Amino acid sequence: MNPKPGEVWLADLGLVAKTRPVVVVSRYDPDPPRSLVIYVPLTKQNRESRYEVELPKLRFLNQKSFANVQGLGSIPQVRLERKLGDLPPEVIYQIRQAILFALDLDTNT
Repeated sequence: MNPKPGEVWLADLGLVAKTRPVVVVSRYDPDPPRSLVIYVPLTKQNRESRYEVELPKLRFLNQKSFANVQGLGSIPQVRLERKLGDLPPEVIYQIRQAILFALDLDTNT
């Protein structure tokens, strides 16, 4: 298994044995030095901030969802349980922009 950026997976985040959907944001690397995946969790709560990206209606999610970039984290690949689907490229771009904002990274320097 080698998850790719923009894929949505059901992941065991270790929170009271609860699984939740996450978006893989780590770069594709066919031979990574560690078996870790960087992810952004999905949530149903919208706080209308620049740290959240609204997702379009997706067949594999049963309710309106938002990518919460403040929850950026990493987990071992073995904690990804199953792939749910893929996000459209324009949504992946919005998530990347929100990550740049959250981490105060300037791409012009």
